[in-house]
Amino acid sequence: MKMDARCTYCLLSRVHYEAKLSTNDDDLIHKTMLAGIDVLKDTYIPGVPAGVVSTAIHRKAYEVLNDNDPYLDLKILSNEIAEKVYPYAHSLVHEGEPSDLEMFRRAVLASVIGNFFDFGIMGFDVGEDVFDKTFADIFRKGLDVDDTPEMFDLLDNVVYVVDNCGEIILDTLVLDIIRKVGGKITLVVRGAPMLTDVTMDDVRKYELDKKVDRVLTTGCNAVGVSFDEAPPEFLEALEDASLIISKGMANYETMSERSFGPIAYLLRTKCEAVAEDMGLEMGYSVAQLVK
Repeated sequence: MKMDARCTYCLLSRVHYEAKLSTNDDDLIHKTMLAGIDVLKDTYIPGVPAGVVSTAIHRKAYEVLNDNDPYLDLKILSNEIAEKVYPYAHSLVHEGEPSDLEMFRRAVLASVIGNFFDFGIMGFDVGEDVFDKTFADIFRKGLDVDDTPEMFDLLDNVVYVVDNCGEIILDTLVLDIIRKVGGKITLVVRGAPMLTDVTMDDVRKYELDKKVDRVLTTGCNAVGVSFDEAPPEFLEALEDASLIISKGMANYETMSERSFGPIAYLLRTKCEAVAEDMGLEMGYSVAQLVK
């Protein structure tokens, strides 16, 4: 996906947010914003991939703040909140006697709903009962784009590129179904902290390695995937996969720049630019297969 003009103010807003997470020093916050503006001026030209600009601007913010993980507390809270939601989500996925295909569809839907929640931010002032009701309402609505039947036939050798903390807890519902039907899974996490994304620290803490056949990283702290910095084993895994599952908008923005496939994009269209690039509407729950 190419940079959209609307991405500019969204990125600067995110830089301000992470600066506020990192420090109460107004001078340092101003310095961080000015540095972000400079990076935007240097990198933003029409046609540039969105991931190039977003990675550069966030890396500069981390450098100025002298903080390699400003979202750490938020990530921890996100996982804690998601753990509380998980039993209810699990019950919805397994309710009745669904077929394996139906369980896969429900698990994908639960995972996509996880992409909709910003668990940490909501967790400060939203009770668990509200999460359950909101989750149930969206779950009943179902997927707006549902290519899960086609995906189900491609689960032999899956590369699952994950997104944020919190939602990774719900991603395990999908992982469990893939393993149940005999598929192999390569889980891919960020190589270093970036935004609220999952890293190897989360893999170890939640023993995610026991849910999959192997775990790789993207090799760096890029927003999404930086193919120029990706380890060879990750690129080989993408080439060999029967299905790539790309979770969330940042992974869509970068993975859509390459021709790996078949690839399944699991996400909520939370911004106009991504929705339009996918040819969809805002607020859609999406499980879209691109071959």
